[in-house]
Amino acid sequence: MVAAHDVLVVGAGVSGVSCARAVAAGGRGVQVLDRARGVGGRCATHRLLGMPFDHGVSFLHGRDPDYLAAIRAACPRRIEGWPRRVRGTGRPCQPEAFRAGEERFAVVDGVTTFPRQLASGLQIRTGARVEALDLSGPLPAALLEGGEAVRARHLVLALAPEQVLRLLDGTPDLPRPLSAIRALLENSASEPSLSLCAAYPEGTPAPEWDAWYPEDSRALQYLGNESGKREDAPFVGLVIQAQPAWARRRLDDPDWPAALLAEAARVAGDWAGRPSSTHAHRWEFARSDLASELAGPVLVRLPAGGSVGICGDRFAPGGGVEAAWISGRELGRRLAAPEVA
Repeated sequence: MVAAHDVLVVGAGVSGVSCARAVAAGGRGVQVLDRARGVGGRCATHRLLGMPFDHGVSFLHGRDPDYLAAIRAACPRRIEGWPRRVRGTGRPCQPEAFRAGEERFAVVDGVTTFPRQLASGLQIRTGARVEALDLSGPLPAALLEGGEAVRARHLVLALAPEQVLRLLDGTPDLPRPLSAIRALLENSASEPSLSLCAAYPEGTPAPEWDAWYPEDSRALQYLGNESGKREDAPFVGLVIQAQPAWARRRLDDPDWPAALLAEAARVAGDWAGRPSSTHAHRWEFARSDLASELAGPVLVRLPAGGSVGICGDRFAPGGGVEAAWISGRELGRRLAAPEVA
């Protein structure tokens, strides 16, 4: 089966859906593919015992006026300025969130509300795993698991650098401009994350903090009071996230949730180590290494016709959700421009 589209976006995280939305706003047809069951990437919300837990990105923040307007439009139920009660002097995954001029938001219904609203009305196909690229013909193609080729005039890779590299490395006779981009991406790295949602028994006292960044732990990056974001929260809930170096060592260790709970108990008190229910999630490619940040998204013309674009939080200043949104929007606008055939 061969399907043709004007623009094909691989990846339905914030960057991918932001790109697709800008393409659609410019009047061009666009198809989005993602291997997951839903959109959003690390803007992920898991329901544990009926309550939302933001187990990837804990809150949204930024300073770009258009980005802030997009958050407010997509997330009418939000808490501005969250987290307000911050404990600890440990390093947040994105320290700029607390700098002057940054605005912060908790989303009452979960941060996945933001990418879901961005994706509203777009043509998105989930459960579609791209295994390889074919750039040899007049139209580039994404080759799916099972052999299906999905072709488009313009192909966008809105993925982690490691995932882009895997696809480029498997592409024979890579055009020279993409070979140069590949060399840049080889110097990039994503930091992993291990994240544990923990629901506590009835009667557990509510924490007196929204966010805790422990300064004396080599394991914990962050403790987030999820119940503090929710209306009429039925119980106390925490998201417990590991530091990248600790997560890298433990990615394949099945006992990491117990180790993380033990450290949470040491830091916050015995109660934090005794949840009634948990959900563990492993993020292999979670955060950008800002040392390998690039100035903007990439769009490369192919010798046989068509083009390949690359966007993501690595391709705009600052990293994080804001950079992903800005990068995707910029690339989408370029693809929607009349001069792009």
